[in-house]
Amino acid sequence: MKKIDEYQGKKVLVMGFGISGINAAHLLVKLGANVTANDKATPKNNDIVDDLEADGIKVITGDNPISLANEGFDVVVKNPGIPYDNPLVAAFVKQGTTIITEAELGWQIFDGHLVSVTGSNGKTTTTTLTQLMIAENAKHQVKYAGNIGISFSKIAEDLGPDDTLVTELSSFQLLGAPTIHPHIAIITNIFSNHLDYHKTRENYINAKLNITRNQTKDDFLVINWDRDEWQKIAQRSQATIVPFSRLNKSHEGSYVEDGMIYWRGQEVMPTKDIRLIGPQNVENALAAIAAAKLSGVTNDAIKKVLTTFSGVRHRLQYVMEYQERLFYNDSKSTDIEATEVALQGFDRPVILLAGGLDRGYTFERLVPYFKKHVKAMIVFGECKDKMKDVGNQAGVPVVESENAITAVPEAWKLSEPGDVILLSPANASWDQFPSFEVRGDKFIEAVEELTGKKEQ
Repeated sequence: MKKIDEYQGKKVLVMGFGISGINAAHLLVKLGANVTANDKATPKNNDIVDDLEADGIKVITGDNPISLANEGFDVVVKNPGIPYDNPLVAAFVKQGTTIITEAELGWQIFDGHLVSVTGSNGKTTTTTLTQLMIAENAKHQVKYAGNIGISFSKIAEDLGPDDTLVTELSSFQLLGAPTIHPHIAIITNIFSNHLDYHKTRENYINAKLNITRNQTKDDFLVINWDRDEWQKIAQRSQATIVPFSRLNKSHEGSYVEDGMIYWRGQEVMPTKDIRLIGPQNVENALAAIAAAKLSGVTNDAIKKVLTTFSGVRHRLQYVMEYQERLFYNDSKSTDIEATEVALQGFDRPVILLAGGLDRGYTFERLVPYFKKHVKAMIVFGECKDKMKDVGNQAGVPVVESENAITAVPEAWKLSEPGDVILLSPANASWDQFPSFEVRGDKFIEAVEELTGKKEQ
């Protein structure tokens, strides 16, 4: 951990009691700050409040009182999910108060080698693969943190100058990380996500590009080269560009040719040996390979990871096989693009479980994927009528169900040996579940109850 005095004697407000917010509050006390912690909800677990108060932190729960804007805070550390049009946040913006996210705080105390990953889809898998690959050859610690569910600042506290940290960073986190400077940055792809938060696609792209804002030619931006738009986006970075591509050969980076993965013209391994299924995971592997090779990782280490790693929980996660049906949990597919690529990964008939929060999107672009891959659909949640309409357009039988749990026995009734039963909702979970993780866990529990088996 790097010693800094930036917060010594400063008055800091931490907004949000998520894992990152709680860790940030305790860290700021260590850094000499006078800390107030605020959450709009009242925690069900009193231990959270007790622990904060025991560390000398003032705690305010049950509201974001606008009066806090008049208390002279020097810095606000905001939960990434709290929008900037939140009345209290907007008041701080208006008066020019410094507003950061916990990712910025983590960077400020980190003293090692930083690799950071962002993108619309594939972030977690790419982050995990990159960490595993670098760790295979490393003599020092290699950890991952960030949007992957582990506090950046908490892990950064325990790492030294020779250690490596691979961070998954969301657009929300990057908006509040003005000085972050990874030596290797990865952009997996950019679609039109979170426009309810960012308002425009250009705002969303700009937030993503904060990952490379402070990079120089001595740093590397690893970026997907499969679309012209992404190639143009790369031109906005000062870093050395390292492309990865499933569709376009480029000797400057990692690519696929005739079923073989190459790094700068040298063979690495066949794509068929990657244990993860689907074209999206070939892309994730290519991104991780580029970062790993830039970090000095051997081909043998890369092969070991890619031939054994079976997936991140909730990201096209293989659950089990039962009576010749394969169950997959892809609850992390909270947008249309993620479900598209999930479906492309199967050469068996798919019983698709889909639906969730209605964000105003339409789903007609899924019709060709449904026609090609989907045998039947179980739909649920606020979007079930929209999903049903698209299924009907594709000529796919559709059954309505209450949620992702009740959909499991319905899917089983429609299945036959050789089928895939896939939860890939194409929508966020918040209409029925607090997170996609909870939705995926409940799906797995329903599969276990149906089959009498535990996930594999």
